[in-house]
Amino acid sequence: MKIVKKILKIIAVLIILFVIAYSGLWIYAKLAPSLPIKSANSYYLYDKDGALYNDSDSDWISLNDMSENIINATISIEDKNFYKHHGFDYLRIVKAMITNITSGEKQQGASTITQQYAKNLFLTFDKNWKRKIEEAILTVRLEAHYSKDELLEGYLNTINYGGIFGIENASKYYFGKSSKDLTLTEASILAGIPKSPSNYSPISNYDNAKKRQKIILQSMVNNGYITDEQMKEAYETELTFVGSINENDSTILKYFEDAVMEELENITAVPNSFLETGGLKIYTTLDKEALKYIEENINEYIDDEELQIAAVLMDPENGEIKAIAGGTDYNKSQFNRVTDSKRQVGSSIKPFLYYAALENGFTASSTFTSEKTTFNLGNNKTYSPNNYNDVYGNQAISMAAAIAYSDNIYAVKTHIFLGEDTLVDTAYRLGITSELEAIPSLALGTKEINILEMMKAYATFANEGYSITPHFITKVEDINGNVLYEFKETKKSILNKSTVYILNELLTSSYDAALLDYNTPTCLGIAAKMSKKYAIKTGTTNTDHLIFGYNKDAIMGIWMGYDDNRETEVSVGSKMKNIWVDTMEDYLKDKKDNWYKTPNNVVGVLVNPITGLPATATDTKSKVLYYIKGTQPYTESKEDSIPTIKEV
Repeated sequence: MKIVKKILKIIAVLIILFVIAYSGLWIYAKLAPSLPIKSANSYYLYDKDGALYNDSDSDWISLNDMSENIINATISIEDKNFYKHHGFDYLRIVKAMITNITSGEKQQGASTITQQYAKNLFLTFDKNWKRKIEEAILTVRLEAHYSKDELLEGYLNTINYGGIFGIENASKYYFGKSSKDLTLTEASILAGIPKSPSNYSPISNYDNAKKRQKIILQSMVNNGYITDEQMKEAYETELTFVGSINENDSTILKYFEDAVMEELENITAVPNSFLETGGLKIYTTLDKEALKYIEENINEYIDDEELQIAAVLMDPENGEIKAIAGGTDYNKSQFNRVTDSKRQVGSSIKPFLYYAALENGFTASSTFTSEKTTFNLGNNKTYSPNNYNDVYGNQAISMAAAIAYSDNIYAVKTHIFLGEDTLVDTAYRLGITSELEAIPSLALGTKEINILEMMKAYATFANEGYSITPHFITKVEDINGNVLYEFKETKKSILNKSTVYILNELLTSSYDAALLDYNTPTCLGIAAKMSKKYAIKTGTTNTDHLIFGYNKDAIMGIWMGYDDNRETEVSVGSKMKNIWVDTMEDYLKDKKDNWYKTPNNVVGVLVNPITGLPATATDTKSKVLYYIKGTQPYTESKEDSIPTIKEV
């Protein structure tokens, strides 16, 4: 009892202090100018050509034109005393504090609709004390200058309904109708989404949405808005969801928009409150054609509803991200696998290793024996990697062949020969920020890395050695057109151009029939679809499939797999490769083949691509491989023959 009394005294003191502070705030708020809430929280997104494609307040609707069902459902579940308090519900605050203190955890919140509206006027949802004070001041200013109807109207026009902002947009999106026509059943489903948009979207989480709907309907009964019979009928009425606003709506565009807003939150030059800007004009890198091609090919090749994708198409010269797919369908899952996911990258990490090898004296003809191998690591530890399907050449093979077949034994031998820190250092130099460990299996991509990190690294190869920054935003202006931020890239040369050229040529081996031998090049199956020359590398684990491919004009990376890390079928890799090649070919169809110019200090030699030795009249296979002048292989008869790296 003593503890309870002590708690009650503390609460009483806090309430008194709060009332005094609130009174002072109210006087300040009355004297301060009113806030332009009608234009606040507005943002306008433009594509790469400067065309407006998303206007956040295009469907602002008057409270008088909304269905009473959505108004009553929202007030009942969010703030039943909305029309009685002046911004803060003191009794609710006390009740929440007692519940949370006695339970030892936060079980209840006490935010009013006005407080939530104030929070929505900020770009970011920081939870520090400074932000809480700012939100409290805004809450009082809103209450001081606007009627309850105006505040409720603003709230309903800006709240998040599962990536769809505003009740009119949400009503059209989910049900294909204006919010004035929402039934009790529809309104009670929509009113449940804002509490946790990702958990209560009726399209992606129907069972959760129905549980939330039942709570809302019961609260409407408790607050006298509907009867028990109306609640029962509304809950049992079946719903049909549209899942788009227009027939031609993209099911993946919202992933791009979410990525834009995430990037915007991290731009310090942009004020964190919409009230300081009157709204924002955000100019993005979006290429609608690129987005269309990605979406069409996802729909063409993915028929498993649980199979997911992360795809990025980017300009390697400047880092402008033209389009992404953070999943197969935003309606079903708002989780953005491009920006927020890390997965094992498999053999797609090997080009980092082979660049380091070329930089340290290896050539395209350097050989290691491809055979089943157990590596003795010391301290009684061993490592026994396997090639895919346990296929081995049981002979010395060149780097070109190792790349074509994605030979794991060759990769691990190279990794150990160079020293395991070399790959880590090279990956970091290329822009990988995920923590890597210098272990033998790193050469096979056993660490998890975000796809945008991989895109940044691969872009360095695609642009002949320059570090760039992948980005979604080119410029941000306030509502009056004043420039608040403009992206400016300072390209930095971090790799040797000639070495990059040799690597890029080696990566064409992945689909070259000249390397069809005891094994098959990993991308030979899509070679017939290619009208242009590309550098390509795939990566595969039991749960992940990746591909990165590029030329001077574009780079595209794709991951495919399941969110729950279950094992995938081999066919997933084929689907991924076809999505990649069809999208790249669609995107570049109006461009000429744009490959790299051979540097002056690089020479091409016709060799047997399996052995790496100069081609002879008896060879059935040949391919031009490239070398720094003076390191190319010579015939055995040449007295000054330069040997390749010897096998360890």
